[in-house]
Amino acid sequence: MSDMITADLVDLDLAAATKEAAARSLAERMRELGRITDLDGFLADVAAREAQMPTGLDGGIGIPHCRSEHVTEPTLAFGRSAAGIDFGAPDGPADLIFLIAAPAGADDAHLTILSSLARRLMDESFTGALRTSTDRSATASLIRGDAPPPAKAPVAGEAGAAPSSDDGAAAASVAGSSDSGADASDAGTSGAGAPASTATTAPQSGGDAAGPDAGTGRTDAAGATAADDGAATGSAPRGPFRVVAVTSCPTGIAHTYMAAEALEKAGGAAGVEVVVETQGSAGFARLDPTVIAAADGVIFAHDVPVRDKERFAGKPTVDVGVKAGISRAAELIAEVRGKAERGEVTAAARTAAPVDRAGEPGEGYGTKLRKWLMSGVSYMVPFVAAGGLLIALGFAIGGYEISDAKSVAEHFVWADHTSWAALLFQVGGLAFSFLVPVLAGYIAYGMADRPGLVPGFVGGAISLTINAGFLGGLIAGLLAGFTVMTIQRLKVPKPLRGIMPVVVIPLISSIVVGFLMFLVVGKPVAELQQALTDWLSGLSGANAVILGVLLGLMMCFDLGGPLNKVAYAFAVGGLANPTEGSLKVMAAVMAAGMVPPLAMALATVVRGRLFTKTERENGKAAWVLGASFITEGAIPFAAADPLRVIPSAMVGGAVTGALSMLFECTLRAPHGGIFVVPLIGNPFLYLLAIVAGTLVSTGLVLLLKGARKPDQAAASAEAASAEKVSVAA
Repeated sequence: MSDMITADLVDLDLAAATKEAAARSLAERMRELGRITDLDGFLADVAAREAQMPTGLDGGIGIPHCRSEHVTEPTLAFGRSAAGIDFGAPDGPADLIFLIAAPAGADDAHLTILSSLARRLMDESFTGALRTSTDRSATASLIRGDAPPPAKAPVAGEAGAAPSSDDGAAAASVAGSSDSGADASDAGTSGAGAPASTATTAPQSGGDAAGPDAGTGRTDAAGATAADDGAATGSAPRGPFRVVAVTSCPTGIAHTYMAAEALEKAGGAAGVEVVVETQGSAGFARLDPTVIAAADGVIFAHDVPVRDKERFAGKPTVDVGVKAGISRAAELIAEVRGKAERGEVTAAARTAAPVDRAGEPGEGYGTKLRKWLMSGVSYMVPFVAAGGLLIALGFAIGGYEISDAKSVAEHFVWADHTSWAALLFQVGGLAFSFLVPVLAGYIAYGMADRPGLVPGFVGGAISLTINAGFLGGLIAGLLAGFTVMTIQRLKVPKPLRGIMPVVVIPLISSIVVGFLMFLVVGKPVAELQQALTDWLSGLSGANAVILGVLLGLMMCFDLGGPLNKVAYAFAVGGLANPTEGSLKVMAAVMAAGMVPPLAMALATVVRGRLFTKTERENGKAAWVLGASFITEGAIPFAAADPLRVIPSAMVGGAVTGALSMLFECTLRAPHGGIFVVPLIGNPFLYLLAIVAGTLVSTGLVLLLKGARKPDQAAASAEAASAEKVSVAA
């Protein structure tokens, strides 16, 4: 860091009042030294990074930073504000401001600066020295690590910093190197400049007998740890308690490394060996599998899903947010030791599915089940959209007889439009064939993470094989998830833990799910699916209208929520083996789902004074969202006035669903809104059903809103507008 900060890049009397002014003031110093080619362009990049997430940290620290094409070399500028500047930290303004500039694409340099700085900021003596320094050159030298801070630097007023092990440890951390003379309590701390993923390494067989461990950052005043003594003499005494940890935060920079530093220091103070894997923004170096295998416990301090979490399966685990890793490091180490002593071996580590975090403590079974099912449906939707629309385009170009065309791999005429139609239809058909396996696989994934994928997909494929269809896929996914979760709870010998997620669990769970689907539950479900298909095929008259009403109510009750998704998934499942009844269901579901946003958009036009300015603006977007079959376009209106908007939407959706079924409209595309009207059976009557439902919902919501007392309505609108202005400000 010797060239990254000089005395010219230090301002000990920063007079800026805002974070933008502070960034400009420090950036001007960078420009004067030729480190920045375009000041305004660089500041725009800083502002863009700041907009992603505030860069203020607890303890009065602000770290604005960015990568920019306007930066010629990695640079760090420092400013100290007497009044404090708001950088969005929870505990208030920052008086220590570090502006970090890295060239575009310089991920390693950027991360090195930030991680090194973040680790040093955990030392009270370091931040205290920065607050009392009166010389710019000395301050730059201190930040570079050329010299340690004063042994008794004052730290009054500093909030949120983790306690330093001792002054020697602080000096070692700031200087960026291990100190062989450090107190034994410093074992496990790392140099500030060392890569975080290897900052502290558990001893391997034949480890060093004494002195500083250059590859690990461990130091012991006695000359050797107990573990090292055992390795040297050939005896096998129990070494120190070993912990592996993973830290990560949304940006993968400051908090990630501060938590790592705090855990390492707390481990050193407690005589615990702590090895930290920092999953930062520029990637991460995985811990050695032998280090993980030798660990007695695991700490996850993270705000984003831990990558490759299954590596830590079968060990006592503490799972918290990254800030807890900074502020409660000693407590976390004590907690994981307690779990290990009590034999609380955690089931195979699970990462939350990207769609929804499933199975949180305290949630009811119904909530967990909803999340699991939603996980599967959410992953299925892209296959639905791609496959269904390709099939619809194939029909539009080549007619419905295109389903009987030969394989395009055997017969394709470049100049023949029917060949292109067949290509679209056959590609769409293959994409559509993944619906049930993907549904089942990702239900299991939502329950048990990656080990659930194999039995889930296998169960979904079996469901198709035995004609159990969509219902079979739901059941297969749940069976797979429960089977894997059961296996994960079993205590297994250490030698088997490494192969459990990739060999043992997929093998055993696939056998169990296959047995259950083929021989136990598959046949009854297939019979139920066939009965449901026959019922849909025979729908007519009053029965069809009643089903249309029910589907319309479901589509409009939660406006894109679980009930909406259940109705939609039910309709899409029927497209896998389309019949006249299932095509009617698909048409009714899409028509009803278009009504709520269209009705809210129309209502804001007819009687705009009943709505706030923000709602009127949302109404403009709702036209497009409703026409595109995006029911969620009505959510802003429902959130502001659910007791009037939701019932109105449900009544209009029920009317549209009933009329669509009564008019015997059909639809082979699972999405598209008005853009797939040419593919709809009885398109004019279909549009009439949508218009009718929209008018009913509009009239009802206006009636309900107009029934409020005028002063109440005005006050509500005024309050909503004021709240919006406040949020914007």
